[in-house]
Amino acid sequence: MPNIRSSTDLRNNYNEISGFCHKNHEPVFITKNGQGDLAVMSIETYEALHGKLELYRLLDESREAIKAGRKRALSEVMSDIKQEIANGTI
Repeated sequence: MPNIRSSTDLRNNYNEISGFCHKNHEPVFITKNGQGDLAVMSIETYEALHGKLELYRLLDESREAIKAGRKRALSEVMSDIKQEIANGTI
């Protein structure tokens, strides 16, 4: 169940809301004049969410590349990665 608090609660109980976000790894939804206004979350939760979204974007990009016929053998890709590591470019 989402945790919904008012903007006044955020102002008056910042430490409590911050603690909840860090402990539960969930956002708190902030209302202003009874309407949804913000979602507040810990930086760790934000970074994890952002990382998932980036991974989904890359997976979608990969699916599109496969559909378009742009694919290479795994051994070729691994060879290129090893070469880049040896050259110090990764």
